[in-house]
Amino acid sequence: MAESSLKSLNVGKGPKARTIAVRQRAGAAPGLFWLGGFKSDMQGTKAAALDDWAAAQGRACTRFDYSGHGESGGAFTDGTIGLWLEESAQVFTQMCEGPQVVIGSSMGGWLALLLARELSKRTISASIAGMVLIAPAVDFTEELMWKKFSPEIKKEIELTGEWKRPSEYSSEPYAITRHLIEEGRNHLLLDGLIETGCPVRILQGVQDPDVPWRHALELVSRFARDDVTITLIKDGDHRLSRPEDIERLLAAVAEF
Repeated sequence: MAESSLKSLNVGKGPKARTIAVRQRAGAAPGLFWLGGFKSDMQGTKAAALDDWAAAQGRACTRFDYSGHGESGGAFTDGTIGLWLEESAQVFTQMCEGPQVVIGSSMGGWLALLLARELSKRTISASIAGMVLIAPAVDFTEELMWKKFSPEIKKEIELTGEWKRPSEYSSEPYAITRHLIEEGRNHLLLDGLIETGCPVRILQGVQDPDVPWRHALELVSRFARDDVTITLIKDGDHRLSRPEDIERLLAAVAEF
């Protein structure tokens, strides 16, 4: 059985240079390519389960941490959708070969769709064979954050540059920066049609407090031609990390 090895990749230049930590397992195609969520890392329950499954199946698997996350360098408060997309594209194009199943969780779901659009402009050796999106938080900086913030929170962000958002997933609040919100507007997808050129499978918890299931349905309506299936999990939360949720995830990945 191939071992998962820790590698590093340098992204950006000058003040924006950062070192990205990548864990990669050699194996057969189609490989698995993991895109984690906001403030999560590649050692989480779902990412680890995917790597274990890839090992058992003899499949390749690539995981990495965005800058400011996990084992990668950089400050979280410097991060934006554009920077994390740049990192995603560089890891994919420089470290993957052949067809890949892209699995995106929460923010990773948004980045997966942006990655497909970005790769369509390039000639590369790797390709996206399919997508599995878990509670995809598409356009979350605008639709699920800014539009839902109170006037007081918006004012604090505008005046101080950030707001410390309490989180049920961490004892420490998350810093939501003005730069994150404003830069995110350059990458919005829900105001037009989406085309990935591959089959897409979406897993969405109905009890998700962070990404409402209706948000996922709105996303589905934006796909132009792709083969898209959404599975609503009645008692599912945002993380979808219970054993039964992991089984659904692996079954979706196994389709490809």
